Amino acid sequence: MNGIPADLLLYILIAVGLVFWLKNTIGTRSGDERQRPNPFDQSQKMAENSMKGASPAAMQMQQNNGVIELPKNMVFDNKIAEDGMIEIIKKDPTFDPQTFVENAKDAFVMVVEGFADGDRDILQALLNGSVYEGFDAALKAREAEGQSVETEIHAIKSAKIVETMIDGNMAYISFQFTAEETAVIRDKEGEIIAGDPDRITEMCDIWVFGRDMKAKDPTWKVFETRDGEPEDHKTPIPDAK
Repeated sequence: MNGIPADLLLYILIAVGLVFWLKNTIGTRSGDERQRPNPFDQSQKMAENSMKGASPAAMQMQQNNGVIELPKNMVFDNKIAEDGMIEIIKKDPTFDPQTFVENAKDAFVMVVEGFADGDRDILQALLNGSVYEGFDAALKAREAEGQSVETEIHAIKSAKIVETMIDGNMAYISFQFTAEETAVIRDKEGEIIAGDPDRITEMCDIWVFGRDMKAKDPTWKVFETRDGEPEDHKTPIPDAK
């Protein structure tokens, strides 16, 4: 080591001493230290959730001794309808009312515009069997006349829940939809026989959604459609159930 300057040798010895000290001070644990949970590890949160697959509403019910606060943006026509919604959550913990309402609004738009377009695939996917038969019959009558319908839903102004009911394993939720639309009916020559392509009108329908809560399929289907308030110049949705 004759070739190593004395000052450099001193620095090396100091560095070796620091490494040895750090290893003995930081590298050992007494067993009393509190381990910090990994913020990216969801296993602890999942273990705390004893209701696997439960909706936020059902989790709230579990944590608040059976008390449920429904989303503020949900509009009920009466207290009976609101209480019925809570009963559905209690019977089916996977039911999320807020997601359901948004899906029901989407389904309303898809069915109205799908009926105007004659899209039977969409109708069959969203309508109960007997309701689909009513829509299919209306489509066949329209096609026999050579008529066509053009519809655009611009906005759903309100989706009021007017009734909720449990019948055995079946749950039913009734909505009064109020929407703004443009609807035009043309004859086989393409001439307008009803509606105005430049006019936005308001439509009001009452639809009933239903689901077997014991079924594995989580899909809600439309079990009834009827006019909430008869209007002119609206998409001619059939009354069906």
